[in-house]
Amino acid sequence: MKPYIEYIPIITTIFSVFFVREIYLHYKNRKTQYLLWWTIGVLTFGLGTLAESINVIFGWNEINLKYWYIVGALLGGFPLAQGSVYLLMSKKLADFTTWFFVTAIIVGSVCIILTPISIPSDFDYKLTGKVFTWKWVRYFSPIINIYSFYFLVGGAIHSAFKYYKQTNKEARFKGNIYIAIGGLLPGIGGTFTRMGYVNVLFVTELIGLILIYFGYRIIKLDKHKNEGNSTE
Repeated sequence: MKPYIEYIPIITTIFSVFFVREIYLHYKNRKTQYLLWWTIGVLTFGLGTLAESINVIFGWNEINLKYWYIVGALLGGFPLAQGSVYLLMSKKLADFTTWFFVTAIIVGSVCIILTPISIPSDFDYKLTGKVFTWKWVRYFSPIINIYSFYFLVGGAIHSAFKYYKQTNKEARFKGNIYIAIGGLLPGIGGTFTRMGYVNVLFVTELIGLILIYFGYRIIKLDKHKNEGNSTE
């Protein structure tokens, strides 16, 4: 029997469906670029944990491994980070980075799909890119993930400091702190995955997504409250 910790991605996937629905309805109401990217980001987050759920329920297979690597390790937090770029930076810069990194993700995905698999004799049939015969395909993800980390976590920290000394912005400060920590945790889990401790990722993904959701909700409710007051 598998350890209970390996079933955590199922819970994360279910929660991500709930989160996607809420943020998508928010996007439909607002029609802003950053909310569109955040919606895609939560969706890809859930698709990554869905692959982990498939692995624990049905077992390891090559197609699911490559699917997991593309949506989880390669895409990772990029859509969420790109939402922060559209929110905080100029549209010109955001459009350029979108074009550049989406191209890199497409090229990387094709390479991952085409790479042969080499399974060692002591393989534990967990999700890992170590079995890719073309080792260089794993170099795509660190570049994309460093960019994603910088703007997702860095953007949230920037916003938190921006609101820290504004007495009427405590909620937005708190919300951005939650988002920053939530965005950091899956990256920490990904580092452990590269060292062979995949189960750590399962825990950090769930906690990270919950914190991002709380941060999003705090900021959303605060904006609605202020908008309501401004129309009175």
